[in-house]
Formats: sequence, structure tokens, C-alpha cells
Amino acid sequence: MARVIDIIYRYDPETAPVIPPPATAEAARQLLEAGNREFSHLLDPTPHPRQPRIIPIDLEDLGHSDEAGTAPRQEPFAVVLSCSDARVPTELIFNQGCNDLFVVRVAGNVLGSECLGSIDYAIQHFQKTLKLLVVLGHSGCGAVTAAVDAFLQPSRYLAVASSHQLRAIVDRLFVSVRTASQSLEEAWGAEVKQHARYRQIVIEMTVVLNAALTASVLRRELLREEAEQLAVVYGYYDLTRRKVILPSEALEAAAEREEVGLIAPPVGLNDFSELAGRLAHCTLVDRLLRGR
Repeated sequence: MARVIDIIYRYDPETAPVIPPPATAEAARQLLEAGNREFSHLLDPTPHPRQPRIIPIDLEDLGHSDEAGTAPRQEPFAVVLSCSDARVPTELIFNQGCNDLFVVRVAGNVLGSECLGSIDYAIQHFQKTLKLLVVLGHSGCGAVTAAVDAFLQPSRYLAVASSHQLRAIVDRLFVSVRTASQSLEEAWGAEVKQHARYRQIVIEMTVVLNAALTASVLRRELLREEAEQLAVVYGYYDLTRRKVILPSEALEAAAEREEVGLIAPPVGLNDFSELAGRLAHCTLVDRLLRGR
């Protein structure tokens, strides 16, 4: 039987905001994880009528003020660099309302100069409230798929070569694609490229590696002395489970327990290579390659 699910954005003038702004980067990360955990269970079966999902909002954040013509101040506690994919509604999957997140969206969540500029703007202008920078990749990413297909079949690169804009996105993904492919070959031998699920595995590994690399670059490029209160994390949003799961050393546990989590990015080249190696050996890849 079909179920009715209510998602309500509520302003209650009789009560104060239910969730205060996070005071630290760790509190901000935990708030986003808790929000996604609640969102991911929205469709879980239950024998009882489900309570409405309430997201509290402040009318001032929507421009309603006692002073006519006064625009609300921006007060986000996190920046999220996510993909443009319409199936990844960033505020919704983290259970956040208006003025909570400063969201930058671009296909493949690649880090071009415009994205860097937007994030740098947020760091400079929202120092009082901003605590966290998040890079969010997602399963089945179309931009990553295009890059993987161009890598595996170079003739397909011609389909994007004539468009500078599309080529710029695909080119920025090639480092992660190549790293995923090399890590799989080192872990499983050259014959892994002939496996029926090789392309699928490279795509999902690339999503994780691209998010990790982008987060690492963000930390190196933008975290200056005046931004000491900020932290950078990344995650992998699973479209079918609606969860931001832990993508690195906890991926094996996440595959079993489906934990929600955001994690700090690799610090340098060695950490990045180690991450790729762990992904190539993880339980999920093992199951796909062994057909279990």
C-alpha cells in the first residue's frame, strides 16, 4: 500500500530555533551526518504511520524582516561543493534549510577557477559562522562516467573535444580515472581490464578519488591562517541508499553496516595512493569482481 510522506519546512514564532548553529567544525560535520541519517531513513518500512519530517526555518532567512526592504544576512555554517546532478538535492539530503549551506554545484564537482573563487568568497565573508568545507561526490556520476569512457575508449574523447567547456570538466577528472585504473591493475593484475564489471568499478572508484583529491586541493589552496576554525571533509552519496557513506578506509564497514559519514581528505601523494589501494582491495570491489 502506498504511503504518505510529509516533509515540512516550519516556522514557529512561539519557539526558538530547534538546532543552534554549530560552534565548531566537528559539530558542523556531526550535524550534516545526523541530517543525512534522518533523510536516508525516510522511506524505511514501518508498521506505524510515519511522523512528518520537520525542518525548522527562520523567516528572516527568507527575507521577512521587521525592517521593510532589509535583506537577510548570509550565515551558512558549511560550504558544499557538489555535483549539478538533479538527483542530489544538497540541502534536502543533509536535512538543512535556507541559509544553512553555501552550495557550489558543477558537473563532476570539479574544482575550476570559478568554483575556487566562490568558495574563497565564502571563507572571506562568512568567517563568523562558517565551520566546514564539504566536497560531495555521488554514485553513477554522469561527468565521471564520460571521463571513464573517454579514458577506456579514447575515440570517445572526440565527442567532447569540440566543446571547450565539456573538455575542461572531463580533463580535470582524468587524474582520478587513471589512478583508479592503475590501482585496480596493481591489485588484481592486467586481466582485470577484461572483467565485465571493470568499467563500473572504475567509475565508482573515480567518484571517491575525485572527491578526495578535490578536498585535498581545497585544504591546500584555501585554508589560510584566518581560516583556522575551518575543516575540509569529503563524502560519497549513494543514490539508491540516499546515504553519504564513508568512502575511504571505512568503505568495507560501510558496505556492511551502511554507515553515514564524512571524512578528512588525504594529506599528500602517498596518502592519495594509499586510499586508491584500499579502494581497489575493499570488500565491495572484491564482491563485484568475484560476482558475489
